Amino acid sequence: MTRSDQTTKKRRTPAKPRPRANRTFTLEVTIVGGPITRSFVRKNPVISRTIEARGDHTLAELHEAIFNAFDRYDEHLYEFQFGGKRPMDRQARRYCPPMAMDNPFGEKEADAARTTLGSLGLATGDVFYYWFDFGDDWWHRIEVLAIAEGAPLGKLPRVTQRVGESPPQYVDMDEE
Repeated sequence: MTRSDQTTKKRRTPAKPRPRANRTFTLEVTIVGGPITRSFVRKNPVISRTIEARGDHTLAELHEAIFNAFDRYDEHLYEFQFGGKRPMDRQARRYCPPMAMDNPFGEKEADAARTTLGSLGLATGDVFYYWFDFGDDWWHRIEVLAIAEGAPLGKLPRVTQRVGESPPQYVDMDEE
Protein backbone atom coordinates (compact mmCIF):
# COMPACT_ATOMS: atom_id res chain seq x y z
CA MET A 1 0.00 0.00 0.00
CA THR A 2 1.37 3.39 -0.93
CA ARG A 3 1.42 6.34 1.46
CA SER A 4 -1.30 8.16 -0.51
CA ASP A 5 -3.54 5.06 -0.24
CA GLN A 6 -3.31 5.00 3.55
CA THR A 7 -6.13 6.43 5.61
CA THR A 8 -5.89 8.12 8.96
CA LYS A 9 -7.21 6.22 11.99
CA LYS A 10 -9.49 9.04 13.13
CA ARG A 11 -10.90 9.86 9.70
CA ARG A 12 -11.61 7.76 6.66
CA THR A 13 -9.97 10.23 4.29
CA PRO A 14 -6.71 9.66 2.45
CA ALA A 15 -3.65 10.85 4.33
CA LYS A 16 -1.99 13.93 2.88
CA PRO A 17 1.40 13.25 1.30
CA ARG A 18 4.16 14.68 3.47
CA PRO A 19 6.31 17.37 1.82
CA ARG A 20 9.78 16.19 0.96
CA ALA A 21 12.12 18.35 3.03
CA ASN A 22 15.27 17.03 1.37
CA ARG A 23 14.57 18.74 -1.95
CA THR A 24 16.46 21.87 -2.98
CA PHE A 25 14.63 24.70 -4.74
CA THR A 26 16.58 27.05 -6.99
CA LEU A 27 14.69 30.34 -7.24
CA GLU A 28 15.37 33.40 -9.38
CA VAL A 29 14.16 36.52 -7.55
CA THR A 30 13.90 39.58 -9.83
CA ILE A 31 12.88 43.07 -8.76
CA VAL A 32 10.05 44.15 -11.05
CA GLY A 33 8.90 47.30 -9.27
CA GLY A 34 9.81 49.71 -6.54
CA PRO A 35 11.21 53.16 -5.87
CA ILE A 36 14.25 53.01 -8.16
CA THR A 37 15.67 56.03 -9.99
CA ARG A 38 15.93 56.02 -13.80
CA SER A 39 19.71 56.41 -13.59
CA PHE A 40 19.97 53.31 -11.38
CA VAL A 41 17.85 51.31 -13.83
CA ARG A 42 20.03 52.44 -16.76
CA LYS A 43 23.09 51.08 -14.94
CA ASN A 44 21.23 47.95 -13.74
CA PRO A 45 18.54 46.97 -16.26
CA VAL A 46 18.11 43.59 -14.51
CA ILE A 47 18.33 43.21 -10.74
CA SER A 48 18.02 39.60 -9.63
CA ARG A 49 19.34 37.06 -7.16
CA THR A 50 19.36 33.29 -7.49
CA ILE A 51 18.65 31.62 -4.15
CA GLU A 52 18.84 27.97 -3.14
CA ALA A 53 16.55 26.82 -0.32
CA ARG A 54 15.43 23.47 1.07
CA GLY A 55 11.87 22.25 0.97
CA ASP A 56 11.60 22.54 4.75
CA HIS A 57 12.43 26.25 4.72
CA THR A 58 9.42 28.42 5.49
CA LEU A 59 8.30 31.41 3.49
CA ALA A 60 9.42 33.53 6.45
CA GLU A 61 12.93 32.13 6.00
CA LEU A 62 12.73 32.81 2.25
CA HIS A 63 11.72 36.39 3.06
CA GLU A 64 14.80 36.75 5.26
CA ALA A 65 17.02 35.36 2.48
CA ILE A 66 15.57 37.82 -0.06
CA PHE A 67 15.84 40.69 2.43
CA ASN A 68 19.54 39.95 2.93
CA ALA A 69 20.21 39.19 -0.75
CA PHE A 70 19.15 42.72 -1.72
CA ASP A 71 21.13 44.30 1.16
CA ARG A 72 18.11 45.70 2.96
CA TYR A 73 18.39 46.88 6.54
CA ASP A 74 14.96 48.08 7.68
CA GLU A 75 12.31 45.38 8.20
CA HIS A 76 8.77 45.89 6.87
CA LEU A 77 5.73 43.72 6.29
CA TYR A 78 5.77 41.38 3.32
CA GLU A 79 3.52 39.01 1.43
CA PHE A 80 4.00 36.09 -0.96
CA GLN A 81 1.37 35.56 -3.67
CA PHE A 82 0.88 32.21 -5.42
CA GLY A 83 -1.36 31.24 -8.31
CA GLY A 84 -1.94 34.70 -9.71
CA LYS A 85 -1.02 35.87 -13.19
CA ARG A 86 0.47 39.16 -11.91
CA PRO A 87 1.13 40.97 -8.64
CA MET A 88 -2.03 41.72 -6.65
CA ASP A 89 -4.10 39.22 -8.64
CA ARG A 90 -7.23 38.68 -6.54
CA GLN A 91 -7.12 34.97 -7.39
CA ALA A 92 -3.69 34.52 -5.77
CA ARG A 93 -3.20 32.67 -2.48
CA ARG A 94 -1.50 35.03 -0.01
CA TYR A 95 1.00 34.23 2.72
CA CYS A 96 2.23 36.82 5.22
CA PRO A 97 3.68 37.07 8.73
CA PRO A 98 1.19 36.34 11.54
CA MET A 99 1.01 40.02 12.58
CA ALA A 100 -0.35 40.93 9.12
CA MET A 101 -2.99 38.21 8.88
CA ASP A 102 -5.85 40.44 10.07
CA ASN A 103 -6.75 41.78 6.66
CA PRO A 104 -9.26 44.69 6.77
CA PHE A 105 -10.39 43.84 3.23
CA GLY A 106 -11.54 40.34 4.19
CA GLU A 107 -9.01 38.53 2.02
CA LYS A 108 -7.79 35.21 3.38
CA GLU A 109 -4.10 34.95 4.13
CA ALA A 110 -1.96 32.10 5.43
CA ASP A 111 0.95 32.11 7.84
CA ALA A 112 4.33 32.49 6.09
CA ALA A 113 6.08 31.28 9.26
CA ARG A 114 4.32 27.90 9.08
CA THR A 115 4.27 27.33 5.32
CA THR A 116 7.24 25.52 3.79
CA LEU A 117 8.40 25.64 0.19
CA GLY A 118 7.94 21.88 -0.04
CA SER A 119 4.28 22.12 0.97
CA LEU A 120 3.27 24.46 -1.86
CA GLY A 121 3.28 21.96 -4.73
CA LEU A 122 5.75 24.04 -6.74
CA ALA A 123 7.13 22.80 -10.05
CA THR A 124 9.99 23.96 -12.23
CA GLY A 125 8.86 27.00 -14.24
CA ASP A 126 6.26 28.13 -11.69
CA VAL A 127 6.19 31.87 -10.97
CA PHE A 128 5.00 33.60 -7.81
CA TYR A 129 5.33 37.09 -6.36
CA TYR A 130 6.83 38.69 -3.26
CA TRP A 131 5.75 42.13 -2.04
CA PHE A 132 8.02 43.88 0.45
CA ASP A 133 7.25 47.14 2.29
CA PHE A 134 3.59 47.95 1.72
CA GLY A 135 4.39 51.69 1.63
CA ASP A 136 7.27 51.74 -0.87
CA ASP A 137 5.91 48.69 -2.75
CA TRP A 138 8.96 46.63 -3.70
CA TRP A 139 7.69 43.93 -6.10
CA HIS A 140 9.62 40.77 -6.93
CA ARG A 141 8.90 38.02 -9.45
CA ILE A 142 10.12 34.61 -8.29
CA GLU A 143 10.60 31.79 -10.78
CA VAL A 144 11.33 28.21 -9.79
CA LEU A 145 14.39 27.41 -11.92
CA ALA A 146 14.99 23.89 -10.61
CA ILE A 147 13.98 21.39 -7.95
CA ALA A 148 16.59 18.78 -7.06
CA GLU A 149 16.48 15.79 -4.75
CA GLY A 150 18.78 16.14 -1.76
CA ALA A 151 20.44 19.24 -0.36
CA PRO A 152 23.90 20.57 -1.15
CA LEU A 153 26.49 20.97 1.57
CA GLY A 154 26.63 24.30 3.33
CA LYS A 155 24.16 26.68 4.89
CA LEU A 156 20.86 27.26 3.13
CA PRO A 157 19.10 29.37 2.05
CA ARG A 158 21.94 31.02 0.17
CA VAL A 159 22.52 33.31 -2.79
CA THR A 160 24.29 31.57 -5.67
CA GLN A 161 24.16 34.36 -8.26
CA ARG A 162 23.77 38.16 -8.26
CA VAL A 163 22.80 40.21 -11.32
CA GLY A 164 22.90 43.99 -10.94
CA GLU A 165 23.62 46.06 -7.88
CA SER A 166 21.22 46.14 -4.94
CA PRO A 167 19.15 49.32 -5.12
CA PRO A 168 19.08 51.52 -2.03
CA GLN A 169 16.16 50.58 0.20
CA TYR A 170 15.16 54.24 0.45
CA VAL A 171 15.67 56.52 -2.52
CA ASP A 172 15.86 60.29 -2.67
CA MET A 173 13.90 60.80 -5.89
CA ASP A 174 15.06 64.43 -5.96
CA GLU A 175 18.56 63.16 -6.85
CA GLU A 176 17.29 62.20 -10.30
